[in-house]
Amino acid sequence: MKNIEISQIATLPTIYGTFKIQAFKDELGKEHLALFSDDLPDAPIVRVHSECLTGDALGSVKCDCGEQLHFALKLIAKEGGMLIYHRQEGRNIGLLNKVNAYALQDKGYNTVEANHQLGFSADERTYEIVEFILKHFNIKRLKLLTNNPKKIESLRDIDIVERLPIQIAPNPYNEQYLKTKKDELGHLL
Repeated sequence: MKNIEISQIATLPTIYGTFKIQAFKDELGKEHLALFSDDLPDAPIVRVHSECLTGDALGSVKCDCGEQLHFALKLIAKEGGMLIYHRQEGRNIGLLNKVNAYALQDKGYNTVEANHQLGFSADERTYEIVEFILKHFNIKRLKLLTNNPKKIESLRDIDIVERLPIQIAPNPYNEQYLKTKKDELGHLL
């Protein structure tokens, strides 16, 4: 990746603990974040968290994203590690299309079918910036906090010493969504 703009490192006190924070602006102008503990262990816990405004900031229970984010931040604050906030909203279809996908889901389509109806693949995300951020921090080995096999496969140059699952209990609003993630996207739930 070329032309990546990198911010200074700042301190970010949160309800989970105090982290360091650094921003990375990619060639497309998307700004991604790394939140990390002071002393990164040799093989830190890393969560690559894909942006979900509705779940992360608005508390939507149609997905498990907000709960996964909070679980990861609590664990990283306790154990040490890094959260990469990957700015690819709605599996990288953008917020407007994500809301359109929600409208299709209201009509009975599942999350994958809704994306297809809008002309997108089930998952449009790419992970080059994630690899760049890990290399920037000289992270060669890690424990990946994920249920998504695509995230595991995307980190070709990194030694994933362990996959740590995130198990979130389903609710009546996201039960079908989680089933689709497992059955059609291969998530390890």
